[in-house]
Amino acid sequence: MRIAILSRSDRIYSTSRLVETCRVKGHEPLVLDYRHCYMAIEKGNPQIFYRSQEVKGVDAVIPRIGASFTFYGTAVVRQFEMQRVFSVNESQAITRSRDKLRSLQLLSRAGLSIPKTVFAHEARNADELIDRVGGPPVVVKVVQGTQGKGVILAETLAVARSTIEALRGQNIDILVQQFIQDAQGADIRVLVVGGCMVAAMRRVGREGEFRSNLHRGGRGEAVQLTDEERQYAVQAAATLGLGVAGVDLIRSAQGPLVLEVNSSPGLKGIEAASGVNVASAIVDFAVASAPAADVRDPIGV
Repeated sequence: MRIAILSRSDRIYSTSRLVETCRVKGHEPLVLDYRHCYMAIEKGNPQIFYRSQEVKGVDAVIPRIGASFTFYGTAVVRQFEMQRVFSVNESQAITRSRDKLRSLQLLSRAGLSIPKTVFAHEARNADELIDRVGGPPVVVKVVQGTQGKGVILAETLAVARSTIEALRGQNIDILVQQFIQDAQGADIRVLVVGGCMVAAMRRVGREGEFRSNLHRGGRGEAVQLTDEERQYAVQAAATLGLGVAGVDLIRSAQGPLVLEVNSSPGLKGIEAASGVNVASAIVDFAVASAPAADVRDPIGV
């Protein structure tokens, strides 16, 4: 089977693991830097070109779309979908997951607990927004952001107010969120593949850092999930329509809370912490879900 991995580089750990796993399992990996793809769109003949060569014979797609290129990357995924090629994460699901506000709205509607969160257009409502989530300290998040970027802990009312006013003054959309003291600077990353929890790790922020992201210097360690936490992770991925998802949870006195859901979760930290071959689970899911070639002829626009 020919599996296209949409990634900016085959030297990225997660991408190299997927390539290696495809080869071990007897499949042909094809790494495509989606930034260098272009699409020809016409009735009944959706085409994809990579560095001027038409891409043909792809059976399944594993998207690894960077946050900075969500719009273009998902357009490439969508073109494969027009060819009836299976993608482990659909284009709409990736877009949905990248919007923190939309994700939280969908998760809360599905009955999943999340930290109290407010969103507003006017900065003059800052004090009211802060009060709505229980007062300082509060977490201020940029609506579009990953790997802990655009996440600020405002420990006092004055800092929270000035942060909100400064970001809104730059016309940056933000969320103001309840700070969960119970978490003590740690969260849980759960990898869900094909509707099943396959691996998990507890991430602990470095000293003096409330963000636990490994990209911010945090460390990952093995963790045993409760049945409720497993259920939450699987339901969160399903709610956003993701076949492969990194679901971030925190433990609180009220039970698990969903922080966010990542459509391109990194594999290095969680494979090391859990000892699970996550890349193998992703490749197996892609292979098992890909339709036969004779039922995926290109469809009209």
